[in-house]
Amino acid sequence: MTNANLIKLDTLDKLQAAIEESRIRPVLLFKHSTTCRISSGVFQDVTSVDADINLIVVQTDRHISNEIELHTGIKHESPQAIVLKDGEPVYHASHYDITVEDITEHLEA
Repeated sequence: MTNANLIKLDTLDKLQAAIEESRIRPVLLFKHSTTCRISSGVFQDVTSVDADINLIVVQTDRHISNEIELHTGIKHESPQAIVLKDGEPVYHASHYDITVEDITEHLEA
């Protein structure tokens, strides 16, 4: 069951808005590949988080993913979860290392 509010992060303006929002509260960025079985499974888990998920579909919005890599210094992977606080990453994981518990902990911190 999906508890999350999915926000398609498909413009640089939306990315900048998410970074700015992280100065108020932690923000989750999730890079998702629509052609990867691992990403599909992890995506189902992540959408059980009761929070906003800023979703970057890497097939169509790779430029957003590249900008996130430039901003955070975190090498691109997918699936990949990054929590920003005050504009900086406080959590990141990829593939099966992504857990709902870790995301929730960092969003509530």
